[in-house]
Amino acid sequence: MADLDKVDFFRGDELNADPYPYFDALRGKCPVHREPNHGVMMVTGYDEAVEVLHDSETFSSCLSVTGPFPGFPVPIEGDDITDLIEEHRDKLPMSDQLPTLDPPVHTAHRSLLMKLITPKRLKENEEQMGRLADELLDTWLAGTEGEFIRGFAGPFTLLVIADLLGVPDEDLPDFREQFNLQENTGTIGSTEDMSLAHTPLAFLYERFAAYIEDRRREPRGDVLTGLANATFPDGSVPEPLESAKVAANLFAAGQETTVRLLGTALKVIAERPDIQAYLREDHGRIQNFVEETLRHESPIKGDFRLSRVPTTVGGVDIPAGTTLMVVNGGVNRDPRKFDDPEKFDPARANARHHVAFGRGIHTCPGAPLARAEGRAAIERILDRTSDIRISERKHGPEDDRRYKYVPTYILRGITSLHLEFTPKEGES
Repeated sequence: MADLDKVDFFRGDELNADPYPYFDALRGKCPVHREPNHGVMMVTGYDEAVEVLHDSETFSSCLSVTGPFPGFPVPIEGDDITDLIEEHRDKLPMSDQLPTLDPPVHTAHRSLLMKLITPKRLKENEEQMGRLADELLDTWLAGTEGEFIRGFAGPFTLLVIADLLGVPDEDLPDFREQFNLQENTGTIGSTEDMSLAHTPLAFLYERFAAYIEDRRREPRGDVLTGLANATFPDGSVPEPLESAKVAANLFAAGQETTVRLLGTALKVIAERPDIQAYLREDHGRIQNFVEETLRHESPIKGDFRLSRVPTTVGGVDIPAGTTLMVVNGGVNRDPRKFDDPEKFDPARANARHHVAFGRGIHTCPGAPLARAEGRAAIERILDRTSDIRISERKHGPEDDRRYKYVPTYILRGITSLHLEFTPKEGES
């Protein structure tokens, strides 16, 4: 990292496999540092990141999932660009999705979602998670090896979120065909010169809007019925399309991040026999293991904010119109917050203090669901195997492991994970 400023984090692919030395070098130079290639202010310090994430008045989320590409649609001038943001917001990609909204619109739309993901509903859904995991494992564990991302993690997360939302079973094949995890997320933060569709989740809007209309005519005991009947804080009834966008965001984001979480978790379990044995001894340890997985390898490398007015963060001047990247992956390895941050410690006392799910008003509303999915899947996999190992045939020997990572500056996760396993007696 001697040539720190020559590294193009956003357009180069040399950091995809291991961005952490770069994050450490940035933080070592300054926890709030403007990289020279695209002028993005990189926030890698824990306290500084939390400050930015909690300040929605100073920082807009309109660029949250795009950052410097394509950037803001018009030149930015002046010391208060609040009106400019509102005037041109709808020209930005994914401007109709929850992560890019600001109050008061964000407050109203998030309220719809929070009425659905209740502790009671999650508890009911978690019981179903174990059954769904077992159904998939019946096939996945039929041999002695298998590819985990497409063979289990992807199908599992799709089935869980479809069950939570009440998507009819007969529609699932169509969802699988349309929502291919790799193909549909490859341009979100791509390190290649690829453009992001203005509304990449549009294919889900029509389907969920039809579900909402159906539930309003004929209520059922599912989450979509709850969403169909939910109102904004002022008591007004959302249009079906507005509710559909909330459901589409939960459906898409709920799969993306959880697949990355599960991939990293099984990679650790398969690479570290000591940790695998530790979890097998006591399933009560799985939850903190999930938190440490999220801290050590955050599924989202970071998200973006646009400063409305001049301000300072960590003693660094931030002019109005500055694009900031809160680098979750780097923040979660800040040694000022986490002792020996490079070490994966499944018993780490403050593992849950990570910012993998963000902070403030944009804290991921699906975080409890992702945590529950991670715990349920890992528990069932450990219950039904006696040993899990990395396939040397596919990934190389222990001292020369090779993995491919999602080629984006936003997502963090392996694209395939080939495992060998020993099913417990009676499984094969």
